[in-house]
Amino acid sequence: MDEIRESLLKTSIATKKERIGKTLSISALLLIAIVVVSIFYFVASKGLATFFVDKINFWDFMTGKTWNPSVNGANGKPETGALPMIVGSFLITVLSAIIATPFAIGTAVFMTEISPKYGAKILQPVTELLVGIPSVVYGFIGLTVVVPFIRNIFGGSGFGILSGTIVLFVMILPTVTSMTVDTLRSVPQYYRESALAIGATRWQAIYKVILRAATPGILTAVVFGMARAFGEALAVQMVVGNAAIMPGNLISPAATLTSVLTMGIGNTVMGSMQNDVLWTLALILLLMSLVFNIIIRLIGKKGELK
Repeated sequence: MDEIRESLLKTSIATKKERIGKTLSISALLLIAIVVVSIFYFVASKGLATFFVDKINFWDFMTGKTWNPSVNGANGKPETGALPMIVGSFLITVLSAIIATPFAIGTAVFMTEISPKYGAKILQPVTELLVGIPSVVYGFIGLTVVVPFIRNIFGGSGFGILSGTIVLFVMILPTVTSMTVDTLRSVPQYYRESALAIGATRWQAIYKVILRAATPGILTAVVFGMARAFGEALAVQMVVGNAAIMPGNLISPAATLTSVLTMGIGNTVMGSMQNDVLWTLALILLLMSLVFNIIIRLIGKKGELK
């Protein structure tokens, strides 16, 4: 009797494996959470030092148009206006998304609705290949092809917002296209059949039913592409011109948050004011990434098919 009772109370091997699995899963989750919180804390502590340690005014930093932290301006304070980089980053991000969106939707419609067979055989591998190309290759192609092209057509040096926009358009196009394809494929088949059954043509079914049903997913793809474009550093740095001044037009040299960061972070002393202001730019990038993620989640939650 005691042996039976002991065997019933004894923990089985399956139970032990389940506990080990749960422990490993929770440990991995905690590790990721700790890493994310640590990154936010580290970047925030360094970035906020600009305002609390170096006593630089927040609004002067966000709205100032002159960036030269090593030099004091007419008011006797360092020239730390980040507005040119903020404007440059948003301009390149928005313009590249505006150009990429119609191309991505058209390609996705062809792959899913018009010719799924050739789309899967030809365009799908091409899209996957473009996603895997390193950003430095895109930047080198932009430096070799796009910048001379812009120089010959519009004059000037060829470096600027327009060159950065073209390079980023090519970079985010496969990402937006892949996500749009997945969204269109997730539209229930009976949506198509119902539209055709009531007399709609193929194109009417596509743009009045399928694209409308997939709009939240397409918006999510566009915002995801914008998030990638906003954080891209190397390729943009190679073609944008890296001049931290307010962009007067699309073909004059400009700068983005990432390009100034990559150029300056290795040339400053840790803990100095010149280093702190770069960390503040990094904090702006981190917060913008958070905003993009929140927008993606809100769109995805609102657009769930019921």
